[in-house]
Amino acid sequence: MKTTTLLRNLLLISCCLFHVSSTDLPLGIHPLDEKYYGSEVIKCKDGSNSFTKDRLNDDFCDCLDGTDEPGTAACPAGKFYCRNVGSTPKFLFSSRVNDNICDCCDGSDEYDGTVNCPNTCVMGGDFSYQTRSYGSRRKHLDLIGGKNANGVNMDDSAPRLQGLKILVLVQVVVIIIFLVFRKLYRQSRSKRRHVR
Repeated sequence: MKTTTLLRNLLLISCCLFHVSSTDLPLGIHPLDEKYYGSEVIKCKDGSNSFTKDRLNDDFCDCLDGTDEPGTAACPAGKFYCRNVGSTPKFLFSSRVNDNICDCCDGSDEYDGTVNCPNTCVMGGDFSYQTRSYGSRRKHLDLIGGKNANGVNMDDSAPRLQGLKILVLVQVVVIIIFLVFRKLYRQSRSKRRHVR
């Protein structure tokens, strides 16, 4: 009975690892600021101005502190919130949004489509993928027969990444199962000793 409960809990944990939250928050906003951005007219956090909801993330800086542009690089003082589901959330300077460098492990800071950022959050990565090192800029890929300038076959890189994620998950599950059976075995041995 304990093993079925454990297996059910492992399944629940693995489902939670791959769950991506679906919220209606605009890009770059911390979840605790949901009420703040929920009204139709929003006041700048520094009190300098106010703006309507349709001017949120419109790529024009209405507030000196960047309150109205959390998801763009329009305001120099703005902050972008990386959700990084499966890893550590963090704030970036909004100048790093759409700069062709994957700063968030979930890739949310590069949403304009010029860079393909793999989601490395579940794999434990808070690793910045530098586009120059990995050749992830679409406009600079020199695709010849499915290979880029570095000779890497780009056609099968996404399935390989998915395969690595599955492999890591399977390894974690196997280790947990091994540890549970080892503990159960030791418990049964200790019960046999006490019976004698």
